[in-house]
Amino acid sequence: MGGHPAPSPQHTFALGRDQFLLDGKPVQLISGELHYPRIPREAWRSRLKMAKAMGLNTIGTYVFWNVHEPQPGQYDFTGNNDVAAFVKMAQEEGLWVILRPSPYVCAEWEFGGYPYWLQNVPGLKVRSQEPQYVAAYTRYLQAVGKQLAPLQVNHGGPILMVQVENEYGSYGADKQYLALNKKLFEQAGFDGLLYTCDPAPDVAKGHLPGLLPAVNGLDKPAEVRKIVQANHDGQGPYYIAEWYPAWFDWWGAPHHTVPAAQYAAPLDSVLKAGLSINMYMFHGGTTRGFMNGANYKGPKTDYEPQVSSYDYDAPLDEAGNPTAKFRAFREVIAKYRPAGAPPLPPVPAAKPSMALPAMQLTRAANLFDRLPAPVASQQPRTFEQLKQAYGFVLYRTTVAGGGEKTLKLRDLRDYAVVLVNGRRVGTLDRRLRQDSLRLALPAGRVQLDLLVENLGRINYGEYLLQNNKGITKSVTLGGQQLTGWQHYGLPFDQAPAVAKASAAAPSAASGPVLRAATFTLSQPADTYLDMRQWGKGVVWVNGHNLGRYWAIGPQQTLYVPAEWLKKGQNEVMVLELLRPQQRTLAGLDHPILSELQPAHKPSN
Repeated sequence: MGGHPAPSPQHTFALGRDQFLLDGKPVQLISGELHYPRIPREAWRSRLKMAKAMGLNTIGTYVFWNVHEPQPGQYDFTGNNDVAAFVKMAQEEGLWVILRPSPYVCAEWEFGGYPYWLQNVPGLKVRSQEPQYVAAYTRYLQAVGKQLAPLQVNHGGPILMVQVENEYGSYGADKQYLALNKKLFEQAGFDGLLYTCDPAPDVAKGHLPGLLPAVNGLDKPAEVRKIVQANHDGQGPYYIAEWYPAWFDWWGAPHHTVPAAQYAAPLDSVLKAGLSINMYMFHGGTTRGFMNGANYKGPKTDYEPQVSSYDYDAPLDEAGNPTAKFRAFREVIAKYRPAGAPPLPPVPAAKPSMALPAMQLTRAANLFDRLPAPVASQQPRTFEQLKQAYGFVLYRTTVAGGGEKTLKLRDLRDYAVVLVNGRRVGTLDRRLRQDSLRLALPAGRVQLDLLVENLGRINYGEYLLQNNKGITKSVTLGGQQLTGWQHYGLPFDQAPAVAKASAAAPSAASGPVLRAATFTLSQPADTYLDMRQWGKGVVWVNGHNLGRYWAIGPQQTLYVPAEWLKKGQNEVMVLELLRPQQRTLAGLDHPILSELQPAHKPSN
């Protein structure tokens, strides 16, 4: 990279009565949200070029606490987590940045962005003035400030504004807490413009006097003006901080799409009126690994864990290709180019994609043949008590056999595969409010295994404060409480390895299995793994966790970015929970995101 680039000139960015002012001149922000952890780092630049080609002059991104401080005091701003590199790259591509480093992001992200370990501090309460929370949050913000405060516009960087908290009015109304947030941001070095954002009905509760209130989810200019003025001394400027051109998906519910035609006219009216706007999302990407969140509104409602694809029916699809929505929005934006601005760059072509030939995953190992050392305790422990963030925990105990008995798990979070003497006998699914199963037990001592999956912590609403995972209360069999548990942590922080084919082929009733194969490519290109014949699990390619699959849908494919494939040999690894005999993995050159299957029973 020889030599240092000359520092960029410092600009001023300020609030005018009606417009934002960049170097004293009115500027209209036309922004799109995209999240650096949801895009392979190698593809960041191509996504930013696409933003520019659609006519955006700004991008928005959250900063994700659980990505940057996975364990207390261990900070990670490297690789795909190098948010400062992402912000600098946006500047190189001629884009401004609106930064949203609130400790709480929502974002359909695990625990709304909070690190799981906050729940291990007795009495700590997120989104409050509780001192232990404030202390952890302060340390984190200081670390973020070191990375990003120097990149604010008044220091020569591209960051125009920084958001304090996030839709706080939908959660609470503690103005002292908001004022504390503002102070912490300032102490972390964020000395430029700060703002708050809330859905229209919640602006008054979530806004801190003196800061610009932005409005989410509204695209009628007159209404936006009215709400902002009511909370901002009768003046603007006017910023729609989240405008939703579509929506996200969760397991077992239909895929969400909204045609571009429904949104082109509102976008036109907003831009014509001179308002600034941020579309959420411009490009969603993929929530890889175990980082999806979930929605839950209480005991009489369904728990709704989100799928791995964050395609969002956004203008740029999951793989970063322009859609009809992209072209429609680009036409609208082109009408409002500032006088003398060069024409929009041409739209880059969609990337090539390929369908991998079907392959046989002949290398296999039973998951339970490769367990780590267990943690013993009389009562079942939660993931948090085991200091495990994500993935799976195997709970094992022995019980007296003989006869039929009801197994009951109190507050299972969130999904369990139940095995008796190594044979799968059923599953329990929090989504379906299942907590018990009738078991026929053979005579003698019986090994009872419960493989429990964290399907994603709640990311929105009051249940943020009830987010422990695993078996959170008790297990009874025939009404008797079961004790004497061994806990085997299976976080899958790294891809597992399966060296060779196992001698014993897994049977349909056997436990979860790891399957692997090597495939050869002459030329890498984007591709999709077709998981429709599989049951439920996780896939890795070349060590990258692509996310979860689940036959119930609506998502049926996993996107494999070309950037993570290589010429020559590549490795694919599948953890399959329900269909251990399945060994054929097919490929497609396009995604399937909208195919619901009835809740099928695993093959027995």
